[in-house]
Amino acid sequence: MRLLLVIKKENVDLEKPVNKLNNFLVLQKRIQIVLTLCLLGSFSQIKAQERVPFDQGKKYILAKVSVVGKISFNEQTVVTFSGLQKGQEITVPGEEISGAIKKLGKLGLFDEIAFYVNKVENDSIFLDLNIIELPKLNEVKIVGVKKSKIEGLIKDNNLTKSKIVNENLVTTTKNYIENKYKKEGFYNTKVVITTTPDTTSGNQVNMLVRIDKGDKVKINSIDFEGNKQLTDTKLRTAMKDTKEKNFIRVFKASKFIPEKYKADLEKVIDTYKEKGYRDARIISDSVVYNKENNKLDIKIKLEEGNKYYFGNIKFLGNTVYSDQSLQRYLGIKKGEVYNGVLLQKRIADNTKPDGEDITNLYQNNGYLFSRINSVEVKTANDTIDFEIRITEGPIAYFNKISVVGNDKTNDHVIYRELRTKPGEKYSKEQLVRTIREIGQLGFFDPESIKPEFKNVDAGAGTVDIEYQLVEKGSSQVELQGGYGGGGFIGTLGLSFNNFSARKLFDKEAYKPLPMGDGQKVSLRLQGSTYFQTYSISFSEPWFGGKKPVQFSSSISYSKQYMNDYYSGGVDKSKSFNILTLQVGLAKRLTVPDDYFVLSQSVSYQHYDLNNYNVGLFNFGDGTSRNIAYTIGLTRSNKGLNPIFPTYGSEFSLSAKVTPPYSLFNGIDYATLGDQEEYKYKTTEDQLDANGNIVVPKGTYLDANGAPVSTYQEAAADPAKVDQKKYNWLEYYKIKFKADWYTKVYGKLVLRTLTEFGFLGAYNQDRGVVPFERFYLGGDGMANYSMDGRETIQLRGYPNNSLTTVNGATIYNKFSMELRYPITLKPSASIYALTFMEAGSSYEGFKAYNPFNLSRSAGAGLRVFMPAFGLLGIDFGYGFDALPGSVSTKANGWETHFIIGQQF
Repeated sequence: MRLLLVIKKENVDLEKPVNKLNNFLVLQKRIQIVLTLCLLGSFSQIKAQERVPFDQGKKYILAKVSVVGKISFNEQTVVTFSGLQKGQEITVPGEEISGAIKKLGKLGLFDEIAFYVNKVENDSIFLDLNIIELPKLNEVKIVGVKKSKIEGLIKDNNLTKSKIVNENLVTTTKNYIENKYKKEGFYNTKVVITTTPDTTSGNQVNMLVRIDKGDKVKINSIDFEGNKQLTDTKLRTAMKDTKEKNFIRVFKASKFIPEKYKADLEKVIDTYKEKGYRDARIISDSVVYNKENNKLDIKIKLEEGNKYYFGNIKFLGNTVYSDQSLQRYLGIKKGEVYNGVLLQKRIADNTKPDGEDITNLYQNNGYLFSRINSVEVKTANDTIDFEIRITEGPIAYFNKISVVGNDKTNDHVIYRELRTKPGEKYSKEQLVRTIREIGQLGFFDPESIKPEFKNVDAGAGTVDIEYQLVEKGSSQVELQGGYGGGGFIGTLGLSFNNFSARKLFDKEAYKPLPMGDGQKVSLRLQGSTYFQTYSISFSEPWFGGKKPVQFSSSISYSKQYMNDYYSGGVDKSKSFNILTLQVGLAKRLTVPDDYFVLSQSVSYQHYDLNNYNVGLFNFGDGTSRNIAYTIGLTRSNKGLNPIFPTYGSEFSLSAKVTPPYSLFNGIDYATLGDQEEYKYKTTEDQLDANGNIVVPKGTYLDANGAPVSTYQEAAADPAKVDQKKYNWLEYYKIKFKADWYTKVYGKLVLRTLTEFGFLGAYNQDRGVVPFERFYLGGDGMANYSMDGRETIQLRGYPNNSLTTVNGATIYNKFSMELRYPITLKPSASIYALTFMEAGSSYEGFKAYNPFNLSRSAGAGLRVFMPAFGLLGIDFGYGFDALPGSVSTKANGWETHFIIGQQF
């Protein structure tokens, strides 16, 4: 008999949870059993071979350990992991052998470990270590779920080819899948995993994962017992993530998730604390599964206790702020109903990183190490006295500030946005603001920006901050086709949002273009049978490199042809050419605060008409020019994610003005049509068929072409009048927009918006220009016209249908949206929305009626992918008839496709 120890793993029941510790304890127990058998001399279960005599319990010198069996590891590596060394003194059997087996077993790589006595020479002993490796994974097959889910399950469990297949892998995979589907409401999910040897390869196995999700288990009822002060409905509402089955509920399912259920029980108690019932507690709760209807019934037994009120509140330990200042922040007065939740929020609101609480008051002023706690010091009848105990600690300063994760974006682009500077006093407010500024760049996943506190030294009063970033694609491609404007429209757009102009001549920087300096370059081509437009723009957010002054410039050219409505074709002999140039500067202000931005720009447009009559004015040949100055003031503190803000607001007021030409050009626009140069007048003799002069040169004609004696009797030439009137455009345009974002419930966000626009004229005799007008209704996507018009979104109605063909000079719009995120991952951000909108447009103040609005409501979906920008679809229902329509019926349903961020 030459076998010392044989340890072999056995199959484990997959229905029982097993972990690495359990595996090791089982292995250790087996080792102890075999050692006991050896010591007792019972070898009936041990494989017998040629007998090698040795003395049990005698100490030997280990001469050599030879590794045999099927292994892929180096022999010496295995011996090293066992801990046995040539020349060491060992007892056979003894602790050295069992210890070696334990060490090899902990590796989790072997299915069988066996030591044999090979030979004994005097005091030296030679051992054979027979090892059988655990099998490796060849392929995985998952059944019971959709094909689209399989790849994710394999990736989440790291079931890669050649991975060691052991009990722990099988168990953790089984537990992960079951827990995943239980969280989705499949409370009865069962997973069975089997492995079979792969006959085509060596020591490999194929894994079959059978998933039976069963039916979703939903909550049938939630009943409370013992509640007299608060109703069942109030308490059910407090349970944010545990809901009864209700077909009208949209955003919260009635699935049961144990972890969220426990958290909701705490929210029930918090609801009592908000109403003064400090001693409220849950005596018992039960979750009963009904197999007949596959639903759960929840019963919660409560003890409400008495109602309490706030008594005296004292502050202790405060030297930086007075009791009066802290009391204003606390906002709780003696005699008010006790509210434990409110008290905690006023001390430290964990739900708002920038909340107005006492903790943030200290931390925004450098007191990073401050500690603030509320302590009940006295309870008399129904009144509770408190002490707010404050440990201020030393002032902290930022020490080392670093950024990691920016592989493409250059460091200076990020560092110039940081509000946390080395040597400055610590401020939590500036820390939160920095996270927002980095997120607003658009180069990083805003949901993954994490400031890590490192080397926090209370003694030195310093803290290091490391901002961890996850870079995402910032360039976008717009490639689309569609039907509009009487024909097929194709668009190609390229936006490089992290461009680097200084690397244009660096060949190594082209991957495929120079990137990393935060500049933006956009190219856009759009065309159809009826028009072509070409545009290019460039912007630098830090013009000069020292201050946040944005420089922007753009140039565009548009050529439009007349549409022949009778033939359905295009008449290229009639064209409208528009050239547009624009430059602008936008500067971040410091007062009233640094959320304000002052922007200014100058634009020039040149309109060239060639036999092109648009209906807005009477001349079809000639030119018109528009030079305008635009000034705008914006305040934006929207949340850190520009795609899905959850808080904050944005207000903007802008004015676009042209020079008041009518003040100094010497033209009397009131009598412009009466001037002789604008009458019909023959420029040459008109002859009859025989060559006789019928109408001499210089004769005035009326509107019908008949000779008249004086020019007063002749009709004015509308084309000449309009060409003179609109040679240089004269107008002013005022616009206002207010946009709010409020977190309503969980991840549900309410967006409210109001807009107003007005186009006016300096000289009423000259009138409002036919350009720069507002067109309301539809998806809000700008069409091919480049005459300065603005298309305003109002879903539920066809495009531009809420405005006359000549456009409007006034509009107002109101909108409310409820948004809910489906996913906010860097690869794709998706959110659903519902909306209500109302608005109208008017031809002047005489027709203005802010209460006569076209209303709509509907739902939609938005998908943002870094490479393609924002895409979406909306289904809107218009509740009112179209203006000017004979029918008085509601417009009904409209489908809108959205490309790019709207309003």
